[in-house]
Amino acid sequence: MAEQELDSMSLSELRLLSAFLAMETTDTLLCLARECGGGKVTEKVQSFIWDHCLTKAVGKGYESYSKKFLKKLITEIESNHGNVLDELYEQYASYMISFKDDNPVRENERVCKCISFLFPDCFKLSICPKSRKLVVPFQCSLNMLEGDTGCSVWPSSLFLSEFILSYPHIFSRKSCFEVGSGVGLVGICLAHVKASKVILSDGDLSTLANMKLNLEKNRLNTETNLSETSIENQNVVKCIHLPWESASEKELQNFMPEIILGADVIYDPSRLPHLVKVLAILLNKKKSYIDNREGSILNSFPGDGKVNDTHDLDASSFTAQRINTSEVKGIINDAVDLVSRADPVTYIASVIRNADTFDRFLALAVQADLRIKDLTSTLRPFDLLPYMKSYDRSSIRLFTVT
Repeated sequence: MAEQELDSMSLSELRLLSAFLAMETTDTLLCLARECGGGKVTEKVQSFIWDHCLTKAVGKGYESYSKKFLKKLITEIESNHGNVLDELYEQYASYMISFKDDNPVRENERVCKCISFLFPDCFKLSICPKSRKLVVPFQCSLNMLEGDTGCSVWPSSLFLSEFILSYPHIFSRKSCFEVGSGVGLVGICLAHVKASKVILSDGDLSTLANMKLNLEKNRLNTETNLSETSIENQNVVKCIHLPWESASEKELQNFMPEIILGADVIYDPSRLPHLVKVLAILLNKKKSYIDNREGSILNSFPGDGKVNDTHDLDASSFTAQRINTSEVKGIINDAVDLVSRADPVTYIASVIRNADTFDRFLALAVQADLRIKDLTSTLRPFDLLPYMKSYDRSSIRLFTVT
């Protein structure tokens, strides 16, 4: 879409278009459409939807998505005794012929979406595009478990992306390494703020292949070999296959990044010892992690090995139950000077779905001499996704590990 075309839109229209491109729920689209029309879906709003959404959205999955939206949109207008544009009726009829009800989009089908980061007027940093929008196209799966969960977009990766774009000075000119990179959204944002090196990793090969495709969609070159020459090329994003279970200290010491990142990586109790081992090696520049710990993390797993049923903890309940207890000595809520740090630091964004799993992560971190700080209340990113009603930022915590 032409840049001048975007610039001529009102903020409410831009949010509606962004929600459509991100495949937000049809209820969200209707809500934003009403906002554009001052409370109802006017003919002017319908024309905008036709001109900018329905006729210009291309990519896998949009036709089926548009059919569902159009059905609700037409019902909404008719129920309020409004006039539906002929173009909308004709397009819906076309969708009815093309997509039979017995041939829906399959759950494991991949679709192409666009995430639009909308920068507020107060955002004056140089990384902000002239249009005040950063649009990231990518392919993802409708099945949240595909690629060992790595082919879907998770809330914490959205949060970490907002964090990077809100505080670009933390990451600019720094070498960055992400564990469990998923669809590659965080890596794309790191490249945008001009990190000196960006290395993305994942343990699932199908996720890795999808990630590389997404980087290429965003005009980033990808490399899989780790030669010293190519790793120093700032225009190249490295993609490596890195199962935590088999990652060796020698392999990890080849990277030695200044910043490590992870989004929603604290979820599987059986993998936590391996995750902590990887983080400890990447954070430790001075001595051998294996020699120092003598394998204690992998050989001692707190608890009885049973995993309780998952239960959600929101930010307030987590603060009351987990941070303010003597058992969780590693969590400290004071702000730190993040930009001037000389030692490596890890940023983890996570939804704490199971308190026992998170407690196990904390205990393993203590055994590995890692220090965890909760920065959720002191480093809130800008709300760069104001149209995304499905994204609950309040449930996500931001931690540093050093």
